[in-house]
Amino acid sequence: MVKMTNKLIKSNKNKSSSLYEQDYHLWLERMAFLLTNKRLSELDLDNLIQEIESMGKSEKNALRSNLRVLLMHLLKYKFQSQKRSNSWLYTIYEHRLRLQESFLESPSLKGYFMEVLAMCYQNARTEAAIETGLPHAIFPAECPFSVDEILDADFFPS
Repeated sequence: MVKMTNKLIKSNKNKSSSLYEQDYHLWLERMAFLLTNKRLSELDLDNLIQEIESMGKSEKNALRSNLRVLLMHLLKYKFQSQKRSNSWLYTIYEHRLRLQESFLESPSLKGYFMEVLAMCYQNARTEAAIETGLPHAIFPAECPFSVDEILDADFFPS
């Protein structure tokens, strides 16, 4: 009986793993069904663990990307005032909104935001120099905006 059960488990795992490669959405539905029905022995654990880890990395990647774009546009807004546009205003608004939504869904990301702020600023500073054609040295070596200013929907640097 134990040998038969082990064969069934391996067979189900192979089916789940194969399903993962053939139809990702159907695989997700199957994993949700198995979890809901506490059929844990049938889960495709290797791929499920990989997907959960990937989800956390994706959230962090999105946060860094949104922060970098926001900081770059705040720098452009401050140091190229003659070229300000509604497009820049929209980009600043959009990326602030994305960050706020991330914090609503995952409050623990606020700590990560603080961890990566300096790195994101340095990248944004370089990107701003490249995009504007202004010398890199024009942009402050340290972020000139406070966390409150970065996230404040009404803040625009002068």
